Amino acid sequence: MGKLKVGAMVESFRLGVMDGLDKAAELGLDGVQIYCTRGELHPDNMSQSGRRDFKKTLADRSLTLSALCADFGKGFTDADRNDELVPVTKKCVDLAVDLGTPVITTHIGVIPDDTADPVRDVMADALKDLGDYAVSHEVSFATETGPESPECMRGFLDALGSEGIRVNYDPANLTMRKFDAIGGVAILSDLIVHTHAKDGRRGGGEMALGEGDVDWEAYIAALEAAGFDGFYTIEREVGDNPAEDIRTAAEFLRGF
Repeated sequence: MGKLKVGAMVESFRLGVMDGLDKAAELGLDGVQIYCTRGELHPDNMSQSGRRDFKKTLADRSLTLSALCADFGKGFTDADRNDELVPVTKKCVDLAVDLGTPVITTHIGVIPDDTADPVRDVMADALKDLGDYAVSHEVSFATETGPESPECMRGFLDALGSEGIRVNYDPANLTMRKFDAIGGVAILSDLIVHTHAKDGRRGGGEMALGEGDVDWEAYIAALEAAGFDGFYTIEREVGDNPAEDIRTAAEFLRGF
């Protein structure tokens, strides 16, 4: 196995954006992922000069922007809500282009198992629109794994037929919901453009990286066999000392 690209969600440090970037640089991380749904990184709050300045801020710290997170916490399951959500998400695509990252991640909502469920059509309409917009800007709009099985997600994304809709693979989300996180890599392999490095107990909650039930050696081997060479972005949503947890997680990943 080769050297992994190791990053972290800036928000996981719980220090604010700038201090979070400083901490990521201090830890020697290769990159960061940042939410763009609120605060100073919301596209409505970033002028063109502000976007140029932020790119320089990252470059000055030798950090790559692995992805933006455009998760507004709503998904795309409601047609009326999508009338508002799709346009602002397109602004996030524009922001990704300006900041120099080819990936945006989000949760699209729970995909119904029943292929006749009308919610699937609502989701498909929104995602086809976003996928077309993303691919026209050379950006991937990546849905995060977890709420449904890899098989269900694959079937839905194949039916979309959009080159712009891809996958942000989170093995902990799948493990905590008792899905096969390792086998799922093969199912979604060619769609995976970004990963979250997070761990959890099968049927339980999040754990520090390496302390849960994700088989990291098998997981990383499966991703490499699938040709994935993108970021392993550490996400830590619980714990009393997230910065220390991210440090030890980075050391753990660098062992592969």
